[in-house]
Amino acid sequence: MSSLKERIEAALDSVRPYLEADGGNVNVAEITEDGIVRLELTGACGSCPMSTMTFKAGLEEAILKAVPEVKKVEALNLTTAP
Repeated sequence: MSSLKERIEAALDSVRPYLEADGGNVNVAEITEDGIVRLELTGACGSCPMSTMTFKAGLEEAILKAVPEVKKVEALNLTTAP
């Protein structure tokens, strides 16, 4: 069976092509023992006003659906839309 991080990365890989098409990406910064995944948006995603929507509808949903033991997904550097 794949490790927790490998399964999280696989879930993110399903969304990465869309991020990369816009010049961005995402990294797993931390996985806590209590099931919280902290992500860092990089490149264009780190400063995009739509990053909150990308995070919620794409990244968070992909991880929670693919890796049920994850309780919460947080982004370290979300940009909020004005």
